Amino acid sequence: MQLYPAIDIKNGQCVRLKQGMFHDVEVYSNTPAKVAAMWEQQGASFIHLVDLDGALAGHSVNEEVIKNIVASVKVPTQLGGGIRTMKDIETVLGFGVSRVIIGTKAVQDPMFVKEAVDNFGSDKIVVGVDAKNGMVAIEGWEKVSSLHAVNLCLKMKEYGVKTIAYTDISRDGMLQGPNVEHTKELSDVTGMEIIASGGVSSMSDLERLYYAGIKGAIIGKALYENRLNLKTAIDLYEKENIKHVDK
Repeated sequence: MQLYPAIDIKNGQCVRLKQGMFHDVEVYSNTPAKVAAMWEQQGASFIHLVDLDGALAGHSVNEEVIKNIVASVKVPTQLGGGIRTMKDIETVLGFGVSRVIIGTKAVQDPMFVKEAVDNFGSDKIVVGVDAKNGMVAIEGWEKVSSLHAVNLCLKMKEYGVKTIAYTDISRDGMLQGPNVEHTKELSDVTGMEIIASGGVSSMSDLERLYYAGIKGAIIGKALYENRLNLKTAIDLYEKENIKHVDK
């Protein structure tokens, strides 16, 4: 199972939100690039980045910070937040980011994802599915659509998408454990590579995801609050399954 330490960026800082609420912010570092380097030193083989300002604004906001992070590590990175055009994708990949996560745009314009896969390849495109009670949320989680997460994933699979980053917003930043049941349902029904996000709080959470057959897990607040040791987690759940991706 691929593990992804998360760096969420707001106003150039490394932060965490609770349940996606932009007014409930905790700052962990003013130098996200140093945080990325720290995770790499602890064995991270892939780093998950989110431009929170970009997710709300609809365009990249923290470009310089992202460039600095990519330059500070040798491992691949994936980035979500504000990626809404083909030019956005081209620009971000040009920074050295290994793959982009498309969220809101996948709901509003599914054919955009098909075009992105056709243009850049399925290894460069991840679709971010963020849900509340099974329904997809968009625009920085500020709005909930009428689309069910399973249906969106199946549509994305038709368009050549292989990987889904699935976030249960109600669990995000709450350290209450991931929604293993819904995540497993997505994995079983779609047969896609599902990356679980939101709520991971302990080694036992990772164990549950691992034995449910989930291919990846994004870890945020649990790392920043020292509830989980990244190196130990990697030794237990990733070493056998590291996917080598060219940066």
